[in-house]
Amino acid sequence: MLTLFDYRPSQNAWKVRQLLQHLGRPYRTELVSIFEGEGQNVDYLRISPTGTVPAVRLDDGRTLAESDAILAYLADGTPYLPADAYGRAKVQQWLHFEQERVESVIGTLRHWTLTGKLPRRPPALVELKRAAALRTLAILERELVARPFIASGHYTIADIAVFAYASRTEEAGLPLQPYPHVRAWIARVEAQPGFLAQMYPYSGDPHSGDELP
Repeated sequence: MLTLFDYRPSQNAWKVRQLLQHLGRPYRTELVSIFEGEGQNVDYLRISPTGTVPAVRLDDGRTLAESDAILAYLADGTPYLPADAYGRAKVQQWLHFEQERVESVIGTLRHWTLTGKLPRRPPALVELKRAAALRTLAILERELVARPFIASGHYTIADIAVFAYASRTEEAGLPLQPYPHVRAWIARVEAQPGFLAQMYPYSGDPHSGDELP
């Protein structure tokens, strides 16, 4: 059975849980207390070289880290990843966008805000992140005028990936009201059969206010 190495407040980990839910694939969970340093254990670094979550151990013992790589692997041969080369490349385009322009800015601001770290960050850095996040939302708003989902007319892992943090924009202290097409897309994703609505707050981890080792 597949093993998911998880830290539940992580929206990166939520991506994998969401796809596994869609696929109806059973798995077991091993929780990694990343703020207590468990991600830096030698054994875990063999699974995830950066010490981050999520990661998976496959049935045959092989391991894979990085949320979007895991999504692409698990979605292969399913409706959540197109079969044709161009369709797959379009999904990859938006997976790269998600890592560079969504998770790194909206996700970071959300984490800093919800864990009380925001006042400890240089104001200039915070403003750079906020400006980049607003540019990201403007790009998504423009793109979602043309089609119902991120990569095509169909729901794919690109939507799962981008949704993970883009849907939590207000938790990062940024408004969603000016972006009606983004809000409509969020509603379409939430209406998908098997949508995993349960999220886990950082407040459930007393160590989440600490800096990562």
